[in-house]
Amino acid sequence: MEAIAADWITQHPEYDVDLADEAAALAAVYSVDDGRANPFLHLSMHISIHEQVAIDQPSGIRQAVELLAARRNSLHAAHHEVMECLGEMIWTSQRSGLPPDGPAYIAAVRRRATR
Repeated sequence: MEAIAADWITQHPEYDVDLADEAAALAAVYSVDDGRANPFLHLSMHISIHEQVAIDQPSGIRQAVELLAARRNSLHAAHHEVMECLGEMIWTSQRSGLPPDGPAYIAAVRRRATR
């Protein structure tokens, strides 16, 4: 897991300053209103997507991400689009009180792969 995290950290040098000082990073407030991306959230989403693809859970996510990565010619770019789909699925689940809708999530990723 540390190697996977290290790989994604390496691919995001824009977070080097945020991650250089552990105490400051943990104390920081990453507010979208302030235009600050939360490096911990962003990197954890990369790791989550990586793990979903590795075990193909929800079923079909591996193929959908691979199609999107091929379409974008970049796994990294594909991950960023998948993050939007994953965030939407989680937001919808929280708002509705229903479990996350894996098939809708995969369909959203596939739609991006076909446009």
